[in-house]
Amino acid sequence: MSTISLIPTLERRAHSLASPEAQRQLLSSLPIPRFSGRLAADGLGSLRAAPTVEVLQINVGKRCNQTCRHCHVDAGPDRKEVMPAEVVEACLALLERANISTLDITGGAPEMHPDFDQIVRRARAMGRRVIDRCNLTITRLPNYAYLPAFLAEHSVEVIASLPHYAPAGTDAQRGDGVFAQSIAALQRFNELGYGRSGGPTLNLITNPIGAELPRPQKALEQEWRRELDERYGISFTSLFTLTNMPISRYLEHLSEIGGLQAYMELLVSAFNATTLDGLMCRTTLSVGWDGQLYDCDFNQMLGMALPQTIFDVTPEGLAGRAIQSAAHCYACTAAAGST
Repeated sequence: MSTISLIPTLERRAHSLASPEAQRQLLSSLPIPRFSGRLAADGLGSLRAAPTVEVLQINVGKRCNQTCRHCHVDAGPDRKEVMPAEVVEACLALLERANISTLDITGGAPEMHPDFDQIVRRARAMGRRVIDRCNLTITRLPNYAYLPAFLAEHSVEVIASLPHYAPAGTDAQRGDGVFAQSIAALQRFNELGYGRSGGPTLNLITNPIGAELPRPQKALEQEWRRELDERYGISFTSLFTLTNMPISRYLEHLSEIGGLQAYMELLVSAFNATTLDGLMCRTTLSVGWDGQLYDCDFNQMLGMALPQTIFDVTPEGLAGRAIQSAAHCYACTAAAGST
């Protein structure tokens, strides 16, 4: 394996300088309609969770082998946050007790958690669907080269981040050489049946390179299928589009270039009420590395916590709860929405 840097060489900070509270204050100070006010003005009422939790998404830590400039988690190799064993146990207990059908493991690079393999094994032993949110390049490091075969053995669904099917687009966000490593990782997953007919699920996620909305997902998926197949012989299950979330590093980037107001106005102008029913916060419970609970991963990074923790939560206490919202919610409800 060639030795290339997996740390982006673009000029960027190792981590955000702004606290979650400072980020919330900055977003709330912008002269745009409050998200809750927009819902009320359109007669949509308040945003509420579904009666049952369908997905338990656990952020097992902020350690990552990459430092991407758009990362809303503010992850990187220098981060020390790792989910303790007692929080892992409480998550698995809730997964079983509340009969939650899906465990969604994220990070950072979730595979860097020391108990990642055991989490997968135990959740699969319960008969749960397990999703691994993989940055692909982690599987090219010697200590993690076993991962594709391990994930295939346990029928784990992979959601893999790939900003673009061309080198320049991906490397601009993630660093020189990341694209080549990502393609090699995808080819390995394909060798194991991922993304093939009848094989395990391999979904890709793409987000815009600049401060713009994603293109329509259906047309984009057709384009990606053609280009990845013709260029690299790669197949995948589905392509999901993700709107860049104006928090953490991306919020700082927009602020520094003077583009924050314009980007937020773009999101507000593209608000689409039909996206509300499909929002992940309605059916997902997000768990922080420390056991604190949130409506979604984005609220987690802004410190918008629920009153319960993983140690005292009850399924009844989560049913139909009012979901906390703020200006960043416009990103999930713009145009066709973020999947």
